Amino acid sequence: MKGKRKVEFADSAIFDLDELHAWYVEQQSPETGQRLIAEIVAKTSQLDSFPKSGRIVPELGLANVRELIYPPFRIVYRLDRDSIWIVRIWRSERMLKMHKWGRPKKTKND
Repeated sequence: MKGKRKVEFADSAIFDLDELHAWYVEQQSPETGQRLIAEIVAKTSQLDSFPKSGRIVPELGLANVRELIYPPFRIVYRLDRDSIWIVRIWRSERMLKMHKWGRPKKTKND
């Protein structure tokens, strides 16, 4: 379909998901971690058709950096010309820091 952008996960977002899973494994609840990761990834599927469905990240105020809220998580993404990059997946209470932003790295699947 014309106008759709490819949704991709930056290395930083994959790291966040790995950390999330590791935390639940430490809590002896790996199934919960796996379920949450699947739900988070499913939540991002709306972005290919509705790229501006997330709000602008308040800490940044940039129109091309937005977030979906999936309590208690913030799914932060960046709109590029042809792609939507999921760049971070954090707990909602965590504040974003500008120095963490940069061009996402492509994964081996790209």
